[in-house]
Amino acid sequence: MKRFFLIVLDGLGCGEAHDAVAYGDGGSDTLGNVARAAGGVELPTLQGLGLGNIRPIPGVPPTRDPKAAWGLMQPASPGKDSTTGHWEIAGVVLEKAFATYPHGFPQPLLDEFARRTGRGVVGNKAASGTGIIAELGAHHVATGDWIVYTSADSVFQVAAHEETVPLDELYAACGTARSMLVGEQAVSRVIARPFVGSPGAFTRTAHRKDFSLEPVGRTLVDALAEQGIPRIGIGKVDDLFAARNLTATHTPTNGDAYRLLRDALLRVDSGLVFANVIEFDQSWGHRNDVAGFHQGLRELDAELQGLLSLLRDDDVLVFTADHGNDPTTPGTDHSRENVPLLVVGPKVKPVPLGARTTFADLGQTAAAYFEVPPLAAGTSFLKEIGLS
Repeated sequence: MKRFFLIVLDGLGCGEAHDAVAYGDGGSDTLGNVARAAGGVELPTLQGLGLGNIRPIPGVPPTRDPKAAWGLMQPASPGKDSTTGHWEIAGVVLEKAFATYPHGFPQPLLDEFARRTGRGVVGNKAASGTGIIAELGAHHVATGDWIVYTSADSVFQVAAHEETVPLDELYAACGTARSMLVGEQAVSRVIARPFVGSPGAFTRTAHRKDFSLEPVGRTLVDALAEQGIPRIGIGKVDDLFAARNLTATHTPTNGDAYRLLRDALLRVDSGLVFANVIEFDQSWGHRNDVAGFHQGLRELDAELQGLLSLLRDDDVLVFTADHGNDPTTPGTDHSRENVPLLVVGPKVKPVPLGARTTFADLGQTAAAYFEVPPLAAGTSFLKEIGLS
């Protein structure tokens, strides 16, 4: 009847990684910079858990009596995208980064994509999602051409108006792109980006769909599936693992994720609950919305007390992130950052966990908690928190 709640606060990095400068991310500090820009943040529940013990955060001082074990995790895989981060959390450390296309995709690739899907292509550059539909949305509606774009991350994104291209056709086209972007040209994700509205007022919808590569190694969810242990997904986690041994209910907002987490705490009897809380990345990080990010942190803190009150005697609940997305920096892309680690539960010892050298330590700890064969990467801290 064991339950392990693994909650990834998408994009909530906590300071530049050791190699951030090589990624152009020197000075990135999502949590710290948002707090500084806001003149300090008040997060009493997270402070009580020990968030301020991890590193200095304006407005969140360390506490002498934290309720959670605390630390941070450094990325070991190359890259700074959600797929890479989630895979590493689940025990798969990459040797080589996924391909990126900061100057656009090769023209022969786009020509073949157009031939296979029966529509032309416009865009083909790194851009923000809201910016490129504002720029090219009217052209797309008039011609039916796909809007294809990328970012600093390893993504091939296809935007289409829902009244111009049916969702099924958009998803099929993304499936086509996924089958093409393999081998040396492999991107971590192909993303369908539907939108609605009229020129000057285009808005993206909640019908986004991600087409990820299958993990290249045995993950935590694979290990649990092998032993018949339930896996419940909340948010886009199933897309990030190509739906291998994991299904999920998608959540367009953080509030939707918190609601499903509450339901899981009340109703799930055993297994892993793996959640992605999306808006720190999607709504605020990518849009450089510091005020929105700050408010999102306050809303998270307000929700936590009720969620934590539902923990059962043997439960473990973990808060972490998959990368950074600092809204205070000029760019709108992910940032190469360390991520916070807070581990709470009635029987969890509130001890310092230090700076872990890989996100995979978390997956290895979950594997040890469920007593399944160990994963290929990571060092368990289960003994350190008093559960072994």
